[in-house]
Amino acid sequence: MCDQWHALTVKRNAVVMAALVLVGTAACSAAEGERSPAPSAAATDGAAGSPKPQRQPYTISFAGDVHFEGVLRQRLDSDPSTALGPIATVLRKSDLTVVNLETAITTGGSRAPGKQFTFRAPATAFRALKAAGVDVANMANNHGMDYMQGGLQDTLAAIKQTKFPTIGIGKNAAEAYKPYRATVNGNKVAVIGATQVLDAEFIQAWTATDGQGGLASAKNEPRLLQAVRAARKTSDTVIVFLHWGTELVRCPTPAQRDLSAKLVRAGADVVVGSHAHILLGGGYAGGAYVDYGLGNFAFYNWGPDTGLTGVLTLTINGRKVLKDQWLPARINGGVPIPLSGAARQQALNGWRGLRGCAGLSAKPAAG
Repeated sequence: MCDQWHALTVKRNAVVMAALVLVGTAACSAAEGERSPAPSAAATDGAAGSPKPQRQPYTISFAGDVHFEGVLRQRLDSDPSTALGPIATVLRKSDLTVVNLETAITTGGSRAPGKQFTFRAPATAFRALKAAGVDVANMANNHGMDYMQGGLQDTLAAIKQTKFPTIGIGKNAAEAYKPYRATVNGNKVAVIGATQVLDAEFIQAWTATDGQGGLASAKNEPRLLQAVRAARKTSDTVIVFLHWGTELVRCPTPAQRDLSAKLVRAGADVVVGSHAHILLGGGYAGGAYVDYGLGNFAFYNWGPDTGLTGVLTLTINGRKVLKDQWLPARINGGVPIPLSGAARQQALNGWRGLRGCAGLSAKPAAG
């Protein structure tokens, strides 16, 4: 099935949610199996034959791992519209916001055999994300199929029913690796989700193939790189959101470094992700932007390191990341609370210091 492009209005403030409007489908490309974007309300001025307006910068925010277990389930059951707490005022400000949804969306299914930690949540989880200003959720991670194929079918049904945009999951490989597409301030944006983290015993059962539903796996590098190259041909900005890294290891692993370099060479402008439960470095790798670890975000346990989190906001125009901004927060009661004053400055300095072992720069390479 061909991709759809979305035109987005800017999110107004902490009270008013941005409108998300489908603008129809675009013509399929036989060579790539991709869609060439159709003209959208954000890309044309309505006059026949008139040129498209020039692209303008847009903002996109990223945050880490979200589930709805423990105290978070209580918040979800009490009121989905406030389940993510005060951080929603931050998430709503950006033109686009992406998080990692680390849970199966099911009340049934069969628990993955032998797995110590399994997460699941009802479909109201999507309502909670939408209310908090989240536009799209990556579901390619080591908990996305905790309730196996039965849970996957429930998840896909909930996605279809709620129409909440997700990436990294699908009824087959084509759907799982398919990017979320939006036109923002004249920029054609593609966001692809995949996981580099899968328990060895579940890799085959959880990986989406031509004939099997599942997750987009970064362990199948050729397939992921193919998706990036295809998106590059029809997009102004290509973003890859990954589940990657090693738990509680603060510096990026060789596997992360190798994959990020390959994705950038394939055409990715931004590569971000989470999984390690702690923050890792974020910054520029040449002209691209990489963040190796966004940490926990809405999580049922937290400590001095695992409770430190935040929101990464990038200002982008086409392929150029013009600015990065880190808003530090600390998890309390399962939800991220933005920091202020001296605590904010200390956390911000600490985040900047993480670039050292990540081999990233505070500024893009000249030229």
